[in-house]
This record gives sequence, structure tokens and C-alpha cells, in this order.
Amino acid sequence: MDIQNTQSQMRKGVLEFCILSVIRQGEVYPSDIVEQMKSANLNILEGTLYPLLTRLKNAGLLSYRWVESSSGPPRKYFQMTDKGLAFYEELKTTWNELADAVQALTQPKNQNNGTDQP
Repeated sequence: MDIQNTQSQMRKGVLEFCILSVIRQGEVYPSDIVEQMKSANLNILEGTLYPLLTRLKNAGLLSYRWVESSSGPPRKYFQMTDKGLAFYEELKTTWNELADAVQALTQPKNQNNGTDQP
């Protein structure tokens, strides 16, 4: 079994949630998303990000506006829609439930009575 493939699949599974978490904090330019993800040690390429942003926009979860730039072409800034905020809250609940379940399964158990060790 290829550990790198498994790790990649795990990252892909949480990528959408992480991107929405960044956008939920406020209007954002895609390169800012890349930088925030990198600072959290979750690297993402713009070639991966842009199709995902388009899919989320087409689903009605994001909207965007164009902002003129003094250093080049206009920039597209993304923000969450009300539908996106509701979707994010559902994902957050699911993530918390999943993280709690994984934590419970990966914690060492006391062999005598099944309780957590101190």
C-alpha cells in the first residue's frame, strides 16, 4: 500500500472544508488562500484551487467581485454566500463529529476496563 497516496487522499478529503474555513473569515483573493493554507502546513497549488473555487461558486456557496489592481489585471475576490455559510456550518459539525470519533479510536485504552489511560 502506498502511504503517500493515502496521505494525499486524506488531504483531499478535508481540502474543501479548509478552503471554506479561510473564506469564512472574510473576502479573500485566491493567492491569500494559498498562503494561509501553506502557513497551516497544508500546501495547495493554484491549479487545484481555482477549479474548486469555480465549483463552489457554481454551487451557490461563494460569490465574487472584481477589484481593479494598480499592478495588473483586475482581481477576483471571493466571499461566502448565506447558502455557503449554512453549508460550512454543516461541514464543521461533520468534521467535529469525525475528529471526535477518530480521537476516540486512536486513544490508547486501559486493557483492564476499557477506560482511557491517564
